[in-house]
Amino acid sequence: MSVGSAAVAAASVGEIVTLYERYAGDAYDERVSQLDHALQTAALARADGASDELVAAALLHDVGHLFHLAANDGRWVPADEDLAHESIGARYLSGVFGPAVTGPVALHVAAKRYRCAVDPSYRATLSPGSVRSLELQGGPMSADEVAEFEAVAGSDDAARLRGWDDAGKVDGLDVVPFEAYRPLLDRLARG
Repeated sequence: MSVGSAAVAAASVGEIVTLYERYAGDAYDERVSQLDHALQTAALARADGASDELVAAALLHDVGHLFHLAANDGRWVPADEDLAHESIGARYLSGVFGPAVTGPVALHVAAKRYRCAVDPSYRATLSPGSVRSLELQGGPMSADEVAEFEAVAGSDDAARLRGWDDAGKVDGLDVVPFEAYRPLLDRLARG
C-alpha cells in the first residue's frame, strides 16, 4: 500500500483493513468518524436486504477519504476542490474486488448529484459536510447528466448506497464492529 499514492490498487483485504485501522477512527467533514460512518452505512445496507457486494460497497464507499487523512497525519484538512475520493477509492479497491463492489463506490458521489437533480427536496436532507462537498462536486446534475447517469449499469445500486450514506451519520449509534465484516470481505475478494 502506498498511502501517498492512492492510484495504487490494494493488494489484499488485509491491506484495506490496515488502512481502516490506521485512519478510519479519525474525524472528517462530518459529526462521526470515518469508521462509525462506514459501519453505519453497511448496517443500513444489510438491514435493507442489500446483496453482499452492496454491503461491502457501503462499508468501503469512503475509503478514498482515508488517503486524504493519511496525507495529513490523520487530520481532516478542508479542501477547496473536489478530492475525487470516489474515484480514488474505487481504483484502490479494484485490486481486490470486482465491479459489483467498486461500481457503487465509484458512482456514490454522482448518485448524490443525481438525487439532488431529480428530487430537489433531497438536498435539505444532506449533512452540512455533504452540502459543502456537493458544490465542489458540481452541484445537482443537468438533465443530460441525469439521463447519462440513469443509463449506467449499477446506477440504481449507487442511488441506494447514497441513501444509506446520508443516513449513516448518527453520533453514538451502536453497530457491529469492522471485524464482523472481515469474512464477507474475504469471501468477495478476487482470488
